[in-house]
Amino acid sequence: MKSKILFFILVGVLTNAQINRFFYEYKFIPDSNNKEDVKKEIMLLDIDKSGSSYYSHDKFVSDSIGRAELEKQLKAGGGNISINRREKPGQVSFKVTKEYPDFKTYLFRSISTDKYKIKEDKKQEWKILPEKQKIGEYNAQKAVASFGGREWTAWFTTELPFQDGPYVFYGLPGLIIKIEDATNSHSMVLVGNKIIKTAVSEQELQVPDHVKVLGVGGKEIEVTKDQFKKAWKTYENDPTKNMKELMMKNGGDSNTKVSFKVKTADGKEISDPNQVIREMEKSTKEALKKNNNPIEPDLVN
Repeated sequence: MKSKILFFILVGVLTNAQINRFFYEYKFIPDSNNKEDVKKEIMLLDIDKSGSSYYSHDKFVSDSIGRAELEKQLKAGGGNISINRREKPGQVSFKVTKEYPDFKTYLFRSISTDKYKIKEDKKQEWKILPEKQKIGEYNAQKAVASFGGREWTAWFTTELPFQDGPYVFYGLPGLIIKIEDATNSHSMVLVGNKIIKTAVSEQELQVPDHVKVLGVGGKEIEVTKDQFKKAWKTYENDPTKNMKELMMKNGGDSNTKVSFKVKTADGKEISDPNQVIREMEKSTKEALKKNNNPIEPDLVN
């Protein structure tokens, strides 16, 4: 049976019996040359006694539905497996975890088909200022720090007993409920919270040997920030490197079949491998040009 290699990114969030879930509205400007185009995403900060996870709500829902579809098709058997693109797949693909009590922090990001686990080795050095204001229902105090190539202003509250915050931010005497950079390109504001009492855990999906599903199974590549930056530069220079390697393997392995299909801007479907590669390279480079305002410039520049 010929196997199918699918592109399916799964973000699993492990939860304990009780989780404090905080909802943040993340506003960001991907293209510094088009500041009117402001994206919005609801992000979740889940905190329990062992640590925290920060991730996109829409992406988590999309991945969970896709996972359920994949499990159903695997149980049904058959040679063809397909994962349909979700209506709201999520605009933010990264995830951040922190481990208590030492706040060991990891940023999870992908480059093409490779998944990376990036260790954060620098703690933010906050300067707490006397200014105070009420944000939502909480009294908050101002703090500033330089991080990742940006100047950040945070507002934290001691009314919530967590020295944590959205993304990689932490280290203030309370929960960070608002944070934005000096250019107003990235901001995260607390918009709600609740306690999750139901225990949920995601078991590793068992995939048969004859089926290869990219994004399911395997471990992230653990790297330093410098190593990730090097991998990113390689990707910028040759964004279809992984695809071409898959095509080469496909040519030399009679038991593996890789199917490529893409649609051009005018809706035309392309299946010829060489045309697919050219179209993917063109569209990826165009997307990279428009995504020039990352949350951490120092990570990719």
